[in-house]
Amino acid sequence: MNGLSGVIVVSVLTTLIGGCASAPVVKPADVLYNEAEVLFQDKSYEEAITHYKKVKDTYESVELSTKAELKIADAYFLNKDYIEAAASYEDFRKLHPKHPQADYALYRQGISYFNQIHSIDTDQTPVKNALATFDSYLRQYPTGKQRDEVTDKRLECRDKQLQYELYVGRYYLKTDAYKAAIARFEQALKSFPELKRREELYYYLWKAYLEDKQKEKGNELLVRFGKELPDSVFLSRTREEMGGERK
Repeated sequence: MNGLSGVIVVSVLTTLIGGCASAPVVKPADVLYNEAEVLFQDKSYEEAITHYKKVKDTYESVELSTKAELKIADAYFLNKDYIEAAASYEDFRKLHPKHPQADYALYRQGISYFNQIHSIDTDQTPVKNALATFDSYLRQYPTGKQRDEVTDKRLECRDKQLQYELYVGRYYLKTDAYKAAIARFEQALKSFPELKRREELYYYLWKAYLEDKQKEKGNELLVRFGKELPDSVFLSRTREEMGGERK
């Protein structure tokens, strides 16, 4: 073997030895899962997610991979990454529609949307998504463990939708777009018959009728208002304003 060949052989051997020395150690799925659980309990959610994903990538255990998928969603949720959490819970349900915790995943998906809701004058998509998810839960799991909370959250979503309708309607009223305000308030009265906040709708619709010179409709509405919500603070306000007008 000449000098050049010797150098090449040594170089190749060195590369092989170095490559073997630096090759990553692939841990078994159960070891990775246990490490992820420790990180999860320590609230190191981002690191836990990384480990849970490695469990899935091993393709060793369907059971552990399924557990890891749900834990990834939980970790996103607890880390307040609600967009990622909602997507992960939805993915879990699509992959495992008959899983014993599919109802839990649907519930948490709805809560993830709900937790994205901010002020009423911003994008209403999270409200719509949360409401649709809660409705789906109540249809699919009418006796589910989270039924009571879902029912309460659903009602909150409905109330937030009504608040938005009031916000838009008041804007129209403020900008003298009375017919637009009337249309908004009238539709809202039909759409939200179960909410107490509809007393505000009565009040502002009455004002819109009067501003639009529809006094007869305003008087008819006032009669209806008095029958349905006789103790309403807004009804008292309406009557006070009427008295002021007469003076």
